[in-house]
Amino acid sequence: MQATMKIAVAGATGRVGRHVVDVLTDRGHDAVAMSRATGVDVITGEGLGEALAGVECIVDVATGPSPDRDEATEFFTTAARKLQEVGQRAGVQRIVVVSIIGIDKFTGGYSAAKLEHERVTLAGPIPARVLRAAQFHEFVDQLMGWGRQGDVFYVPRMRTQLVAARTVAEALADLAADPSAVPAPDGAPIAEIAGPREESLVEAATLLVTRRGDGTRVEAVSPDGPDQELNEAGALLPGPHAKLAGPTFEEWLATSPVAS
Repeated sequence: MQATMKIAVAGATGRVGRHVVDVLTDRGHDAVAMSRATGVDVITGEGLGEALAGVECIVDVATGPSPDRDEATEFFTTAARKLQEVGQRAGVQRIVVVSIIGIDKFTGGYSAAKLEHERVTLAGPIPARVLRAAQFHEFVDQLMGWGRQGDVFYVPRMRTQLVAARTVAEALADLAADPSAVPAPDGAPIAEIAGPREESLVEAATLLVTRRGDGTRVEAVSPDGPDQELNEAGALLPGPHAKLAGPTFEEWLATSPVAS
């Protein structure tokens, strides 16, 4: 039986963070929820020292308020350094951070910011593991909203291997308790997790619209730029050593409130 631990979750109220807290709690761990709502700020450090007292591992799933590359980079690197600095003083033994599959192939935007986040975290004094995830099932609805014009959803062509946020949270909880739980090739600090099969973002959006029955059309688009070429070429697909776990998007959709 796995020993219980005190594990802090940065970004505990976010899309993945709330699942991580639930999973850790369900497994009997002492989950410390860290967010501005709980009085902990990973940028200024307010409340961080108190929150990390007695914590063995930090799961970093905090996200910044902006998709802009410079603003996101500033947020992620500041938070990573603060967690390393205050965590070291508190005696934290390791950090687990969530990231995105394929970001090392992209040159700009949020991906570049997350890559810098990985670099700063891995360079810190506390040993760290990075779990790169495929796009979440929940990401489909968000992208559709961004591309809506009138009664049409314009969705970028993207090859991906969609994964549920809950599934990613379970893997992060595994890594928090045991850094070898999700293996990476040659003992590297970066592992991957994705859904059980490749899925088209456009097809997923069409499934969502059909389930809602709202009559909105979905149209595929290919915006200009090298990043879109990478999206269509499969740069977001997991490598051969990735952990693959369900449900598929269609299975998840059958029980998800996002479909209502």
